[in-house]
Amino acid sequence: MQIYNGLGRRKSAVARVYLREGKGNIVINGRDMKDYFQSELLQYVVMQPLNVLNVGGNFDIKVTLDGGGVKGQAEAVRLGISRALVEYNPDNKPTLKANGFMTRDSRSVERKKPGRPKARKRFQFSKR
Repeated sequence: MQIYNGLGRRKSAVARVYLREGKGNIVINGRDMKDYFQSELLQYVVMQPLNVLNVGGNFDIKVTLDGGGVKGQAEAVRLGISRALVEYNPDNKPTLKANGFMTRDSRSVERKKPGRPKARKRFQFSKR
């Protein structure tokens, strides 16, 4: 049985996705998706590429997640699943791209600058 890979990143989260034909099980770091992402919204974000293509129950997905917060992790998984689905069938790409699932969101936290409390914030100015 063929295994298809996809790597998804968002902020500081990295998701390695392994997709193969199966019954629709999604396992993230050894736990079921509904246990890992308890929020309905995050579960929806993860399932978006599968729902758009109507292939929700056709694939077993194993994900290794590292870093980031829950929202960044969910969006990293979404990108990884999208890339794996394109590797499985390149005809899926236009549909996924039209829904915005193939674009890596490059925004991340700006680094702290020396002599300032945060990246852009300045200390309070005192005239005297």
